[in-house]
Amino acid sequence: MTTISPRDAAWREELRKAHSPKERTAIPRAKMTELSPAYRVTCNEEVNQGLSREQAVVEATRCLDCPDPQCVTGCPVGINIPGFIKNIERGNFSEAAIVLKETSALPAVCGRVCPQERQCESKCIYNKMHREPVAIGYLERFAADTERLSGDAALPPRMAENGIKVAVVGSGPASLSFAGDMAKRGFEVHVFEALHEIGGVLKYGIPEFRLPNEVVDVEIRALEKMGVKFLTDCVVGKTLSYDDLLEQGFKGVFVASGAGLPRFMGIPGENCIGVMSSNEYLTRVNLMGAGREGWATPVIKGKHVAVVGGGNTAMDSCRTARRMGAEKVYIVYRRSEAEMPARVEEVRHAKEEGVTFLTLHNPVEYLADENGRVRAMRLQRMELGEPDASGRRSPVPVEGDVVEMPVDEVIVSVGVSPNPLIPNSISGLEVTRRGTLVVNDDTLCTSLPMLYAGGDIVRGGATVILAMGDGRRAASAMAEALLAQNN
Repeated sequence: MTTISPRDAAWREELRKAHSPKERTAIPRAKMTELSPAYRVTCNEEVNQGLSREQAVVEATRCLDCPDPQCVTGCPVGINIPGFIKNIERGNFSEAAIVLKETSALPAVCGRVCPQERQCESKCIYNKMHREPVAIGYLERFAADTERLSGDAALPPRMAENGIKVAVVGSGPASLSFAGDMAKRGFEVHVFEALHEIGGVLKYGIPEFRLPNEVVDVEIRALEKMGVKFLTDCVVGKTLSYDDLLEQGFKGVFVASGAGLPRFMGIPGENCIGVMSSNEYLTRVNLMGAGREGWATPVIKGKHVAVVGGGNTAMDSCRTARRMGAEKVYIVYRRSEAEMPARVEEVRHAKEEGVTFLTLHNPVEYLADENGRVRAMRLQRMELGEPDASGRRSPVPVEGDVVEMPVDEVIVSVGVSPNPLIPNSISGLEVTRRGTLVVNDDTLCTSLPMLYAGGDIVRGGATVILAMGDGRRAASAMAEALLAQNN
């Protein structure tokens, strides 16, 4: 149960008196302004435009201030959701941001890309009333953005420096969350990133129309102000070994090197020119400037593009292809739309932007022209059978029903595998058959002492917020262990 201070309890009681529960439940959920589909496919501007101050205060007023707020239990990083929302209702936006930063290193990021509808908002009491839940994600974004745009961001309180150095491998959401929590605890934190920019999947995987780089950069600069040191172009396992880190005096290491190894389907023609993974495609466009003026990074710009998959990365890829000038873009997915793991909002945005959904279809072969470039794909029509282990109904081929569709670019987004570099370069690490690191469920410590891991290298694929939750758990466990050793 969330602990409430006497001061907070007093003003929350004032808010209760200002609006009765009946009045609060009568308020409709806020609708966020969006760029028009016709305009947004011509640029990389952020589609969702955020809430106005008036909208945010009214939406915050909907919160019923439950005695035992279940929304908090649905948040992997344990944000004090009623605390920050009630500050917005009071008009104290800076205090709302401070409450967020007590537990989250990336509130502006999470407010944009976290699947709140499956987590905190799914626990909201409004669901039991058959009403739309409080827009927790919209309000989180509002509080973080308001502070960012004010130019007067407060840093969370930090303990005195304890002189203990810890290393972080990778700079994605798990790493940044871990780094923030360890810096708060007084540790000297060094983050090693293989690429030339900090942010990991937040930079190379998520397009700017969904998560602007400037938003990520502000969160990173806040960590730098807290003392976190970042080193780019450093591949742990190649540039530096695990033993090198120990020799340099690092007492603990957190590995969050992600799942950057793309999967393919193993069907004929996957080696055709123009068939690539979503990892490659999005990295070239998002991180390496492909298609932008002044950048020399090559990328294929197909006119008829098929994206294979139904997750958020597939939605990012098809929407990016539209912005890269594709005339026809298709989502090819072997199940029905109801089984798609992508967020409902992302599916809606893709449809609004002219993407055609070919559900219950599965590629079985790619065909090349005389130059070796993909010219068509053969699609097997599917139907749904019995549910599989995930609870989704398994797709079954419809015998003899195969169609050929002309395409000149295919982006495969059927999942990723963990980066094998760390598991292969550190002896003694226990690894699963899927290539993920084996960790203690509670502490996230690996089979080696003081080497912890989280995010995709452990989960094989996770949301930003689940990875951040891993970072927080690992930081808590490592800090406790290192401080016990040091005493």
